[in-house]
This record gives sequence, structure tokens and C-alpha cells, in this order.
Amino acid sequence: MTTGEIKELQRRVGRFDDQYAYKELYTLLYGSLFEFAKTLVASRETAEEIVSDVFIRVWERRRELEKIGNLKVYLYVATRNIAFNYLDKQKRNPTGSIDDVDTEFISIYVDPEQLLITADMLALIRHAIDQLPPKCKLIFKLVKDDGLKYREVAEILNLSVKTVENQLAIALEKIGTSVRFEPGRAIPSTVKP
Repeated sequence: MTTGEIKELQRRVGRFDDQYAYKELYTLLYGSLFEFAKTLVASRETAEEIVSDVFIRVWERRRELEKIGNLKVYLYVATRNIAFNYLDKQKRNPTGSIDDVDTEFISIYVDPEQLLITADMLALIRHAIDQLPPKCKLIFKLVKDDGLKYREVAEILNLSVKTVENQLAIALEKIGTSVRFEPGRAIPSTVKP
């Protein structure tokens, strides 16, 4: 769904109390926000509660919804804030450090290029992604998996755009050196041909 379509749903919810548009918005964004929350709190149930809280607040404050410039980023930031508040209350992570989060790479997009990648290559890529430092892995997921722009990720994680760019470059370099791409086969960089 495009930014324009999200804006239209946002307008319909805010201006007309359109429950159908609210449900569409929820259905559209729930999965990504849930995965993000689960990354932060490492609990499926808690992540579900957090995202539900975010959407309850959206409905409660729907009259102010049209004032929000980028609803998708707003929802990610709200999810992050509620997750960090939860962690603070649990005294597991009082600082809310992004370095302590664990990210799982899940791709929900299928395109022709992905279909050409062998199962072995995909396993090597996932392994390389899993080996990334936590902050680097989270940024990679938000940009590559969730399709957010660098500035949106920077805003969500309270980082500079330059930091996001650098972390993504590090991620791509580490993945590239861990996996050598050759047509029809996948070879880890530690194996000599």
C-alpha cells in the first residue's frame, strides 16, 4: 500500500470515524509493527499487547490523526515507546538500549529474484544476517524487510540518518563477505572453490 493510500485511510478514520478504514489500517500495518515490537521485547504475547495498545490509542485519538505527517513512522515510534516503557517497568532494560534487541529476519515479499535463490543460498544469507550485531540487524530488517526509508528508521530509533546509512552499509558488507554469490550455487566465504 502506498503512502497516499495510508493517508486516505488516516483521513477517513480521523474525519469520519470510519471503522472500516481503521480495520484496513490495522490489517495493513499490524504484522510489521508486531514483528518490530517482538524484536524489542522478545515476547510474542507482550508484542501483541503493545501493538493492540498502539491501535487503541490511534482510535481514541482519531480526531488528531490528520495532524500526523507520516502515520507509519508515528506508529513505529509509538510501538517503540510503549515497548521501552514496558521494559522499564519490567526492569529488564531500564535504558532501552537498541544494542540489546534481537531481530529475526522474515521476508514476506516474493519476487522473481527471490525465486531464483536456492534454498542453500537463502540459508547462508539468513545465517549471515543472524550474525550481524543487534543494532545493525534491526536497521537491516526495518529498511530491507519493512521497506522503511533511512530517515524513517532514524526517527523510529532515535539515530541520525548517517548512522542508519553506516549500519546498513556494514550489514550489506558483512552479508556480502559471508556469502559469495555464484549462479546456481551458494558457497560460504570460508570455503575455497
